[in-house]
Amino acid sequence: MQTELTKAPEGTPQDWASEMRYVARQPILNLQGRVHGYELLFRTGPLGVSRGDGDMAARTMLDNAVIFGLERFTNGLPAFVNCSVEALTEHLVSVLPPAETVLGIPASLVKTQKLIDACRDLKARGYRLALDDFTWNASFEPLLQLCDYIRVDFNQLGATEREHLRRLKCDSITVIAQKVETQDDYKQARERGFTLFQGSYICQPVLVKKRKVPANRLFHFEIVRELHHDPIDVRKLGKLVMRDASLTYRLLRLVNSPLYHTQQELRSIESALIILGDSILRRVISVAVLSEMNGGQSNEVLRMALMRARFCELAAGECKMDASEQYLVGMLSLVPAMLGLPMEDITPSMPLRNEIRDALLGKANPQRRLLSWLECHERGDWAPCDRIVQAIGSSREQLMRCYADAVVWAETALRSSI
Repeated sequence: MQTELTKAPEGTPQDWASEMRYVARQPILNLQGRVHGYELLFRTGPLGVSRGDGDMAARTMLDNAVIFGLERFTNGLPAFVNCSVEALTEHLVSVLPPAETVLGIPASLVKTQKLIDACRDLKARGYRLALDDFTWNASFEPLLQLCDYIRVDFNQLGATEREHLRRLKCDSITVIAQKVETQDDYKQARERGFTLFQGSYICQPVLVKKRKVPANRLFHFEIVRELHHDPIDVRKLGKLVMRDASLTYRLLRLVNSPLYHTQQELRSIESALIILGDSILRRVISVAVLSEMNGGQSNEVLRMALMRARFCELAAGECKMDASEQYLVGMLSLVPAMLGLPMEDITPSMPLRNEIRDALLGKANPQRRLLSWLECHERGDWAPCDRIVQAIGSSREQLMRCYADAVVWAETALRSSI
C-alpha cells in the first residue's frame, strides 16, 4: 500500500529531468497576487549565464523547451523566455508554441533592420514580445511599436524612463516592474502605476506591529508537533484534526485526490489515518495545514512553499539527510510570509531541533544547505548553487531531478488542496 500511495502523478519529470541543464522559474504577479506568467531562466553549464544574451544560452533554452515542454513549468501560463539575435532572426524560436510564449528581446541587442523584420514576422505568427532591461533610447521606437511588454529594473527607474512609461501605457504596452524585492518596493511600484511585478517581495512578510501568532495558528503548530513524533499517535492526531472543519475537509480532499492514489473513497478522518503510513500521513496533513496557514495570501506563496518542502524532502534522500525534517524546513521557510510575522517570532512555537531552528532563522549550517540551494536557484544565481552542490556531495543533475519533480508535485498538491 505504501508504494501505491507514493506513486508519482502522471506527467512526472523523472524521465526527462536527467537531460536538463539548470532551469529556474520566477513568477510575474498581478495586483491581486495571481500569477500572470513565469520567466524561465536557463543555464548553459558551470560557466553559463542565466539570461539568454548568448547563442549557447538560446540553444540551451530551445533544447530544454523541446525536451520538457514549457507548460510543465508554467502550468499553461505565458512563458517569458530570453532570446539571442540568432534565435530571433533565424526563427529558431519557432519550436516554441506562440500562444504560450513571450519572447524577450534584451535591450543590449543592436537594433538592426533584420532584427526588427524578424520581430515583426514573429509577432504576425502570434508570439508576444517583451523588451527587457528597458532604459529609454530613441533607437527602441521601432521595437516598441511591436512589443506587448517592457520590463524595467525597478531600482534603476529614472525620471526620463518614468515620463516615457507614462506615454507608453497609452499604447497598449504592459510594463513589468522587475527586482521588486521588498514590500516597500511593491508599495512604491503600485503607487507609480505598475500592474505586474517580478521579484522576491512575495516571500517577505507584511509585518504587523505587536502582533502575536494567532491562536488558530498555534493550534496548527500543535498538529505539526504531533506529526514530528515517531511513531505518530494516530488517535491524538485525529482528534486534533477534527477540531477544525476546514482542515478536515482539506485533508479528505487531498487523500481522495489523484496525488495519493488511494483507489477507494474515504469518508472519515479515522479511515484516512489508518490507511496512510506515517511518512505519507505527515505529508498529507502538512499540505492541508499549510493551505490553512496561507489564508488570503497569494496562491503562489503556497505553491512555492509546497515546492520547497517537496524538493528538500527528495534532495535529502540524495544527500543522506533526514527527509521528513528537511520537508519541514522547506515547508516552514515561507510561513512568515503567510502569517505576516518574522521567523524569530514563529520558531519558538515550532517542535524543532536547535539546528533546524537556526537554519530557518538564516544561519548557514548543514541543515540549511538544501534550502539555500533552492533560494539561489529561484533567483538564477548559479555560482552559489555550484558551491552548495560541492559541499553536500551531490550533483546538479540529481538536484535538478528533485526540483523538476517538486514543481510538478506542488502543482498537483495545490489543485487538490484549494
